[in-house]
Amino acid sequence: MQAAKQVVLAVSCIIGACTIATAAPVERRVALDTTRLEQITGLKGSFSEAENVFKVSKPRTDVPIKVDGAAMPPFMGLTSWAAFTPAHGHQVMLMGDTVLLEDEVNPAMSVALEAGLDVTALHNHFFFDQPRVYFMHIGGMGNPDQLAAGVKKLYDKIAEIRAANPSVGSGFSGAIPHENAISAAPLETVFGKKGQASNGMFKVVIGAKGTMHGVTFGNEMGLNTWAAFAGTDDSAIVDGDFAMREEELQVVLKAMRSGGINIVAIHQHMTNEQPRYMFLHYWGKGKATELAASIKKALDAQAGVHKP
Repeated sequence: MQAAKQVVLAVSCIIGACTIATAAPVERRVALDTTRLEQITGLKGSFSEAENVFKVSKPRTDVPIKVDGAAMPPFMGLTSWAAFTPAHGHQVMLMGDTVLLEDEVNPAMSVALEAGLDVTALHNHFFFDQPRVYFMHIGGMGNPDQLAAGVKKLYDKIAEIRAANPSVGSGFSGAIPHENAISAAPLETVFGKKGQASNGMFKVVIGAKGTMHGVTFGNEMGLNTWAAFAGTDDSAIVDGDFAMREEELQVVLKAMRSGGINIVAIHQHMTNEQPRYMFLHYWGKGKATELAASIKKALDAQAGVHKP
């Protein structure tokens, strides 16, 4: 008998005829090594016996934050946390929420992705916050040591950024031209698709298909990926929206970040759609064709998820 499985045999006999019913194997989950998780993350945690969850947390005490003019202590929702629970075999499942300031978001996201963590959402929780605060949700399934090490790298990156720059940055590097003179043809070549031009700007839109409440819908109802370019060919900005299914999110994020595209939000736009779609909003600066190539790389990575 395998150590991780328990087989229950039930024998019933009716008028001399006996049958043997075999119950489904029950998998035994390995207990969490909470001491080791604390050692790897460098944080003290708490264990919930009722839910079999171990959680470490890191309050944001390094920067004073106000919301609507009121000072906000970490107790009021400004604490990063990561929770671990046993999963299949020797694996654990990780979920967490990370409190980030604007100039921390994309470097922290890159570190999380490189460390094997999933990034599942990015959004705000407040209005009129100073400095502006964002929340990046993370997840993962796998080896507990590796997931805990990923959490440590993520938190260390945030601390590194604040140590180097105590004041929160006010913008991405690179100037933005005042005039718009984007050449459409080179970008259409990159995307392999015709776009729209207006007053020196360029936009490409790629529609998708879905159903909601039994009704088919697509591009014109907002189910699309788009990229809009302004500035000049050598000094451009791009912003846009990227529609993807849940299983495509991580590869799209990795492709966008590897191309230097900044992610500014990850969320859903609708409910009850089939299949379910996630959306990310982005911003980039640089040469127009290089920005387009980074977005095309993400589109190709998205398409590759479904290739045999």
